Amino acid sequence: MPSAYILANVRVTNPEQYEEYKKLSTIAMKAHGAEVCVRGGATEVLEGDWTPDRVVLLKFPSVEQAKAFNDSPEYAAARASRQGAAIMRMVVIEGV
Repeated sequence: MPSAYILANVRVTNPEQYEEYKKLSTIAMKAHGAEVCVRGGATEVLEGDWTPDRVVLLKFPSVEQAKAFNDSPEYAAARASRQGAAIMRMVVIEGV
């Protein structure tokens, strides 16, 4: 079974409120076995016109587990706390 990744680009609009989202999303990640590969590190564009904001990359054992994380009550609480604090763009990617 191939691994899976959740890749997110986050534009934080309210840093103070976003701190609560970070706490709650960490709880959800731990509850669903996410391996945090990247969480807001420095980025440098090497090619193209993408100008990322805050990048997050999570690894899961499968696409199903990544989707279960996204659909979980734990992440729903995190998502609710993020309302008005950030603009989220997130995709799930099947690994090899």
